[in-house]
Amino acid sequence: MSEPPLPPIGMLAELTHRCPLQCPYCSNPLELLKANRELDTQSWLDLFSQAADLGVLQVHLSGGEPTLRRDLEQLIAGLSARGVYTNLITAGVGIADGRIEAFAEAGLDHLQLSFQGARPATTERIGNHRGSHEKKLETARRARAAGLPLTINAPIHRHNIEEVPEFIDLALSLDAERLEIANVQYAGWALTNRDQLMPERAAVDRHAEIVAAARERLTGIMNIDFVTPDYFAIYPKPCMGGWARDAFMVTPDGTVLPCHAAQTIPSLSFERFGPRSLAAIWTVSPAFNAFRGTDWMQEPCRNCERREIDWGGCRCQAMAIAGDAAATDPACAKSPIHARMAMLIDEAQRAATVPSKDELFVYRRIGVVTEPA
Repeated sequence: MSEPPLPPIGMLAELTHRCPLQCPYCSNPLELLKANRELDTQSWLDLFSQAADLGVLQVHLSGGEPTLRRDLEQLIAGLSARGVYTNLITAGVGIADGRIEAFAEAGLDHLQLSFQGARPATTERIGNHRGSHEKKLETARRARAAGLPLTINAPIHRHNIEEVPEFIDLALSLDAERLEIANVQYAGWALTNRDQLMPERAAVDRHAEIVAAARERLTGIMNIDFVTPDYFAIYPKPCMGGWARDAFMVTPDGTVLPCHAAQTIPSLSFERFGPRSLAAIWTVSPAFNAFRGTDWMQEPCRNCERREIDWGGCRCQAMAIAGDAAATDPACAKSPIHARMAMLIDEAQRAATVPSKDELFVYRRIGVVTEPA
């Protein structure tokens, strides 16, 4: 890379891997960090201060479930004092009375609430948590009563894709300003459960049409963001806007990453905040510079007219499917192994037809990962 990187503007802070839900589509790594490995309050506040100094304008507070951090109000207040926009990404389950109001008083700017299904039974099955749907509805109501803008996040896969029209109705009923129809991306636990989660192509096409029609119908009423499924794409999405271009993420123990699945690339070593400043990690870390810009690209990316549009796509997906993090993202039609994506879709469909007691997931749990019985 010939020129120094521009300052980052966005940051995803995974405050904890702890979570009351066990969603099998979670993008967290399989080796989840326990509470005793999480950064303490002051370390997070120091990190946020350095992020603001570096140029970060917005921080997404995530997990796991970030509301399990007892110091969350203090962390929000610290960011607010620096003028950083804060978005809380929550499952909305088990939040004590008064805390949402406390988040708002501390300066929280926005709340993003995930629903595993538009129907209670789907929400409970995917999250493996009884009564979770009603708790989420109550969280949404409390957020709006506290004056917080609300986004409903709907992670879409085989088991809820037919509920897309109901997700739209649900978001409207909750007075959400925004609905994110986010097709599952296969990393972490989602990659382990890929055969259980992959939808049929016809269903993907059908729900894309439903979303397009709803976007037009609801213009000026509710924004609908649509995250396309990579496995069904013609061109890839730029990973986090491009590898280490304008955003980064931090794991619960302070490890700084260009994207949430970057640690699946075995050739790269990532640094922790504390021993090294955030500015040093962003600017000179070999891992951050590994796929920054375009100099690293191989053909056909190197001379492609889209090289500064998708920035090569997802490096972690290239690692998982092509076995080479520098390869063209297999989601791209120009990839020499693009046909492998269709093969993986077909394999998932065949796996879905195998008779069994039930379509079992490997649920997200801290501890040893075991295959379903």
